[in-house]
Amino acid sequence: MSVDPARLAEELEANEEVLLALAANGDIAELSRTIDVHFKGPQEAIENFAEDAQGLGLRFIDFGEFEDGDWAADCQVDGPVTRPALKALITRALEIEISHGVEFDGWGCQAETGE
Repeated sequence: MSVDPARLAEELEANEEVLLALAANGDIAELSRTIDVHFKGPQEAIENFAEDAQGLGLRFIDFGEFEDGDWAADCQVDGPVTRPALKALITRALEIEISHGVEFDGWGCQAETGE
């Protein structure tokens, strides 16, 4: 299952702002931390994805609902936020889009300063 290289490049480019903001807050990218990973889509697809999340290397945390009727699945994974680690995470998220009919809706985390 291969992801669209243009889509991957777009997501990685969008990461740069987040990584710069984290660095400005003293983040040490190599330190492992909890990373929130979000997906959205139709209720049935989100529920099916949530059932499979653990097998996909993610911890399912909770469902959410958008005003447009789409559902969200909030998940977590532990790891660093180096560029190679994020490329791997986002590639996996885009593969999940393809395999489960959901939409990757970004990631987030707290800055880790080692203190």
